[in-house]
Amino acid sequence: MPMSSLPAAILSHMIAVSNVPPPPLRSIPNLQKSKNIDYGELNALCHMRGKQHSRTNILSAHNVFMKQYPKIFLQKKVRLPKLFKEEEKRIRAKDTEESKPPQPDDSHNIAIHVKKARGGRTLYGPKKYEETVVQFMAILKKLPIHRTPFEHNIVWKMLKTIPDLTSQLLDEHLKILSKNVISETWIKGSTVIGNDGFYIILKGLARPQTQIYKNLIEEHDSTTSFIPQSFHSFVFSEDIRNPLLTGVGHTLGQWSTFGTLEVAAHIEPETKEYSVVTEEDCEILKIPANNYAKLKTEKTKLENQHKVKLIHKCPYYVEWPTLSIYELVTFTKWKKFPPGHVIVETGNIISFVAYINSGYCKIYRNIIGFSKLQSRKVKKIQKHVYMGRLNEKESFGEISVLLHIPFTCTIVTGEDVEMAIIEDKDLHALDPVTKQLMLQTAKPTFGHLSDEDVKKEYLQKEQKREWKSFKDTTVKNSLYHNGIIPGFGKWDHSYSSIRRHLKDTLVSY
Repeated sequence: MPMSSLPAAILSHMIAVSNVPPPPLRSIPNLQKSKNIDYGELNALCHMRGKQHSRTNILSAHNVFMKQYPKIFLQKKVRLPKLFKEEEKRIRAKDTEESKPPQPDDSHNIAIHVKKARGGRTLYGPKKYEETVVQFMAILKKLPIHRTPFEHNIVWKMLKTIPDLTSQLLDEHLKILSKNVISETWIKGSTVIGNDGFYIILKGLARPQTQIYKNLIEEHDSTTSFIPQSFHSFVFSEDIRNPLLTGVGHTLGQWSTFGTLEVAAHIEPETKEYSVVTEEDCEILKIPANNYAKLKTEKTKLENQHKVKLIHKCPYYVEWPTLSIYELVTFTKWKKFPPGHVIVETGNIISFVAYINSGYCKIYRNIIGFSKLQSRKVKKIQKHVYMGRLNEKESFGEISVLLHIPFTCTIVTGEDVEMAIIEDKDLHALDPVTKQLMLQTAKPTFGHLSDEDVKKEYLQKEQKREWKSFKDTTVKNSLYHNGIIPGFGKWDHSYSSIRRHLKDTLVSY
């Protein structure tokens, strides 16, 4: 029986579909394994099975899992750098002895011993010192404004090794001067006149034209500072052959010095008092005298400002005009006194007016007292009664110096005291207006105390002393009554530490 057309079409389509080949299989992309994970440990961790029947099994499985978990991460191995062994080459003893230059025997050279005693350098210094000197000379070639703080520090440290500077200048002043030093180059045959500064030969040789002075220091009698106003010096220990030779014809070598830091108007520019002649090309360091004069001026200015503040804060000078105080400042000098120093005694006229800057002074008044002797007799003696003290920013001595009135008290320093003083000769040289102003404002030191006040103070102190003596004696007799000794008794019996003759006197409770 023939089939209909619709089923025949469906059948032909199914046959056609079945004959179509399947699509080609697509490849799955390969996954890149991480270099930091151990997949064997990870697989073992994933296949772990724990019994879930009880709570204890779950906890034990969890603990095992947490212990195993860090093992899946690979740790990089630390590789240390290889050590390259250097082949040591043996050097024969003969070669080492021949390679080193022979050093002369300096055990009998007096120049080396003199230099060591003065704190100088040895003749055969290490190479590091030579490099420092080269660096030092290179820094001096620069202008002071172009030097770094580190370079300024190097210059300062090198100048501190020169005895002629450290022995006559304070360290802080030398540090200030080191920031402006310069280096000058002089060709052979040049004449260097040292009237305008202090010179230090860094390289080369020079010969002085005049008589050499080993060390001339002009020190002024001033209590303000121990810095000399001028000094001239030549170093002779640098000359090894004849270190103590003086006079014309002596050669100045490295680190020798000449010149002056004193700016004197009477020295003519062409004088040969401090001049030298270079015998070869020289490098010479110069400390200008003008810089030292400027340093002294600045120091004096700061000191005067400090003195003005000190005098202005004293009670008698609070209302003084500043111009009058500046007149006093021109004559003031600093002076220090040790503890226990008697500045002035009762009945004497003091030789200066003092303004206390630091420390204090004790004030004593004399009184006639009675002293009991062992023979039941009484003896009159003079005693010092403490009445008070003078503190910082206080003054004394004005009335005694100007009116020639003796002191009614004794002044003794209680500790280290620094004062600004005006000597009596300078005080009398003041103008009459200033002296009259001082007499109107100043008062006698502790002049308000009468003899009755001193007696009253003396009696009070004597009563306190007698009461203290009576109290101590009474307490001592009570404690030692019947052999009672402090430290021993009912609660403490250290018989091993008690002397034999005291054991018998102890009373047992």
